[in-house]
Amino acid sequence: MINMSVCLVTGGSGFIGSHLCEYLINKGNKVICVDNLITGNFDNVSGIKDSESFKFINEDVCKLISIDEQNINCIYHLASPASPKDFQPLSLEILSVGSIGTLNMLSLAQKYNARILIASSSEVYGDPHVHPQKETYWGNCNPIGIRGVYDESKRFSEACVMAYHRRYKTQVHIARIFNTYGPKMRELDGRVIPNFITQALNNEPLTIYGDGSQMRSFCYISDMVKGLVKLMDSDYNMPVNIGNPNEICVKDVATIICDIVGNKPEFRFLPLPEDDPKRRLPDITIAKNILNWAPEIDLQTGLKETIKFFSSIKII
Repeated sequence: MINMSVCLVTGGSGFIGSHLCEYLINKGNKVICVDNLITGNFDNVSGIKDSESFKFINEDVCKLISIDEQNINCIYHLASPASPKDFQPLSLEILSVGSIGTLNMLSLAQKYNARILIASSSEVYGDPHVHPQKETYWGNCNPIGIRGVYDESKRFSEACVMAYHRRYKTQVHIARIFNTYGPKMRELDGRVIPNFITQALNNEPLTIYGDGSQMRSFCYISDMVKGLVKLMDSDYNMPVNIGNPNEICVKDVATIICDIVGNKPEFRFLPLPEDDPKRRLPDITIAKNILNWAPEIDLQTGLKETIKFFSSIKII
């Protein structure tokens, strides 16, 4: 790692953010975690909350935040509700954090002459017509659909970042994050893997939307965090896909989870939600060539660790 002594992480008590905070502290950095806890959980950072290298600020990044630091070296802007179940009840919050929140963090980066990485998403590709998705693909998005608040929030956020880079020469990084899973996900998150695990541990039929043939690729959280840090450490300013290029259909994921838990697979099929993508598959050529990064954890191993976590929190 380059010498980054002070790292600001927005959304740092969320799923990816909390793992990132732990990783950065373990690498010898000081971490300032900013989170309004709208979907984050302070318990996620319980293991580091008493560290002298960790500081928690309960604030909304859409408001001007006073950071009592003489120096900030890098900003990881991860703040945003990210689950499809949040898209309707938190629609305005999602749009605000992707626009106002991003602009506030870019202004802070300019003030401190800090590097900044924004957590964009594979959602910028919408329901893609091109497979796998390269960073040069412009996507197939419905801006006024239910998912549009998240898709457009991320697309606008990317535009803000590039505008700052071109006008002020801000050192920016854009991570297009694909499906990520692992410990510390919310059990009622609404996404495929926590849904399936929660239902399997409760001996319930697993809910599959559509016929389960939708293709996804799942990246384990430790691989994702390493990818984000490698991107921050690079001099590459254009978007980079961070995800696992190994595809699997949703129904097969459900079957694997049942096998690990020890249940006989039983499914409940419901209609496919509006604009739900049929296939998501990252082309990670840039990540491999520029960052020397590729995922290492296979799905079976990652699911076992994730199931172990959900079992430990005694889902009822």
